[in-house]
Amino acid sequence: MKVRILITSLLFAAISQASANVSRLNEGVVVQGNLPFSEAVKVDDTLYLSGQVGLVPATQKLIAGGIAAESRQTMENINQVLTAHGYKLNDVVKCTVFLSNMRDFPSFNNVYKEYFKPEHLPARSTVAVNGLAMDAKVEVECFAAK
Repeated sequence: MKVRILITSLLFAAISQASANVSRLNEGVVVQGNLPFSEAVKVDDTLYLSGQVGLVPATQKLIAGGIAAESRQTMENINQVLTAHGYKLNDVVKCTVFLSNMRDFPSFNNVYKEYFKPEHLPARSTVAVNGLAMDAKVEVECFAAK
């Protein structure tokens, strides 16, 4: 019985995957260069954003000023990528937040709340990690849906 359920599930997943409209989007809105990931991937009406850090697009360097400045730049970067692909912050349904230090949780939250209306708060997970790209203090990835 378990094998039959597994085979049915795999078959359903394969059929669903085959019918999905997938676009890999690499506009270079925030990060320029030849990197081994897509800026975003659109599957039907869902947009999956790669993780963003507090990178200043014009300089391609991490913004100075600590967790608050990095958090704000990270959220601005997310907003720019969303906008470039026809989405808004209100379309965000899930975020995963990676902090290099969990003590930065309150500071990050203070900035995060500026970007989402209370009636449009996405689901969210927050984890502490051992390190982030560019020695960032925060990285956020999001999914948006229409």
